[in-house]
Amino acid sequence: MTAGSLIDLKNLTMEELSALLAEMGQKPFRAKQIVRWIYGRGATSFADMTDLSKAFREELEKRATISDWQPEVVEDSRDGTRKYLFRLADGQTVETVRIPMEGERATLCISTQVGCAMQCSFCLTGSFGLVRNLEAGEIVNQVCAALKDGPINNIVLMGMGEPLHNLDNVVKALQIFYLDDGFGYGARKVTLSTSGLVPQMRELGQRVRVNLAVSLNATTDAVRDELMPVNRRYPLKELMAACRDYPLHGRGRITFEYILIRGVNDTLQDAKRLVGLLHGVKAKVNLIPYNEHEGSPFNAPTAESIEAFQTYLLSRDIVAIRRASKGQDISAACGQLKGKLEKAQGRLPAPGENSPA
Repeated sequence: MTAGSLIDLKNLTMEELSALLAEMGQKPFRAKQIVRWIYGRGATSFADMTDLSKAFREELEKRATISDWQPEVVEDSRDGTRKYLFRLADGQTVETVRIPMEGERATLCISTQVGCAMQCSFCLTGSFGLVRNLEAGEIVNQVCAALKDGPINNIVLMGMGEPLHNLDNVVKALQIFYLDDGFGYGARKVTLSTSGLVPQMRELGQRVRVNLAVSLNATTDAVRDELMPVNRRYPLKELMAACRDYPLHGRGRITFEYILIRGVNDTLQDAKRLVGLLHGVKAKVNLIPYNEHEGSPFNAPTAESIEAFQTYLLSRDIVAIRRASKGQDISAACGQLKGKLEKAQGRLPAPGENSPA
């Protein structure tokens, strides 16, 4: 078996790993041992797994491997935000962002695709087009790599790509995150953000537990059609119906991400329409001031419009949190570091290249 045909154990769920080990004549508890080594202790070599027999480890070496990522570029912000750029085996790149929270806590924002097919007009990643989906192990490896810099308390699938456009690999990655003998993340610690792929939202709720965030960004179909082309296929009425049907647990709420863009969606009339859209949904709203970047036609909102928008939502008993922009002194917006590096290296595709069909 060649090195290229070795099975990367980080691509396997517990069930898949158990099946592989059963083929090798091993008992089911061995899978838990290996998961504990890889995710609990950060082992990247079978030689590290000292509670496995030497013969078993040698057999594993012949059939499998444990991938291990190191970032190609790291940028650190004055506020503690850390952005990683990873070069994949095929030469593509993805970004991951470590965001400091209150106390010593940290949230990790991870990517699910190389590029993105959604073509949201305010998003730099969308300008790259979709290159390919990430495998489950490539999603998981972002967390493994960032954990080398310290604990990660929460994971958000809000980086490059539309997670529900890569549903099978994302579900596998979530199952790996939740392994008690591995990372041990509870479902409440992981949030998936979608632009609004309605059928996949419904399927997600049936297949796995995860907090749901919906990138909303507009209160009329006309504006959302322009900002987010996905709305032309799944307009607001269908999207909000799927949100009302999404299975929530306990005190769970759906998070609605609303990027405030000056003169586009930041008026008091927008705030009033948003209250109407959220009727009947257990919701909270993240208000995100637009992060201006080179080549974008959009502008950040004024402090006054942000204040007025938030105040109106709060006055109608809607939880509305103003999300502080972090990493302003580095390439913090999604796709910025990738774009900057690949432009410098002459790797960025020509206009139209790699764009979705």
